[in-house]
Amino acid sequence: MSQSSDLIQSAQRTIRLELEAVEGLLAHIDADFVRACELILASKGRVVVVGMGKSGHVGNKIAATLASTGTTAFFVHPAEASHGDMGMITRDDVILALSNSGTTNEIVTLLPLIKRLGIQMISITGNPESTLAKAAEVNLNVHVTHEACPLNLAPTSSTTATLVMGDALAVALLEARGFTAEDFAFSHPGGALGRRLLLKVENVMHSGDELPHVQRGTLLKDALMEMTRKGLGMTVILEADGRLAGVFTDGDLRRTLDRTIDIHTATIDDVMTPHGKTARPEMLAAEALKIMEDHKIGALVVVNADDRPIGALNMHDLLRAGVM
Repeated sequence: MSQSSDLIQSAQRTIRLELEAVEGLLAHIDADFVRACELILASKGRVVVVGMGKSGHVGNKIAATLASTGTTAFFVHPAEASHGDMGMITRDDVILALSNSGTTNEIVTLLPLIKRLGIQMISITGNPESTLAKAAEVNLNVHVTHEACPLNLAPTSSTTATLVMGDALAVALLEARGFTAEDFAFSHPGGALGRRLLLKVENVMHSGDELPHVQRGTLLKDALMEMTRKGLGMTVILEADGRLAGVFTDGDLRRTLDRTIDIHTATIDDVMTPHGKTARPEMLAAEALKIMEDHKIGALVVVNADDRPIGALNMHDLLRAGVM
């Protein structure tokens, strides 16, 4: 039991120290961070991430995150750069150099060549007075007071802080570029994520004869028959000119029964949800899912540019398509 308690306390201590390290980054999101973003946004080339050891592993992840969120980036091992891979870097690129100490030999060795080529460099270090920080156009400070390692030796809190700073940089750039969900989808075409993001509403919606619809003034009992025939748990209500008037779902039916309305004499106008939330056919299915989740609804009407219903989909459709 004592050993179990010690293990739990050790894990909790690690998490607390790393939380403190991440919270400490808030004070360093300042003019230097803005300058780093501006350098990357103004660049005509790529972001080349370099780092050794644990910083190299973190750098690989940061490069991958940048690349998948609209900022062309790749990782170069600094030791390999000294043996030929420096030729992968052009004058138009921006180097993002990671080193907690700011004195990593393999990166410092590259500094004269980087300067000679006139390549702009952003450093992420835990020491703003270090060689690397001073050589960079801008330094992002990720200093941590203590590593989570009880010996204060193994990179733990510092690598977490570096990773979070990289994520902050990637997301800030994503938003500055106006990177969309569809852009993200094309960066992730494979596997379940690709299927989820590349599917559009028009690929999963029910249309034509499969679309349940009735006109304004239709008796509620007849609208229920249309819902039963089409099996989507809803029906669209149309204006005389074919535009969307409203929607009636299984949820609306339950609420109607609570009101003790006579389903034999009531019209659909008395119980429908006027207009309701809609989707467009060119919208990503994932965006339609978000609308449904945000508004806690189980179905969406799909309309064209003239607000005329052309389809419908529900949660079951999105589930079958692997969108959720």
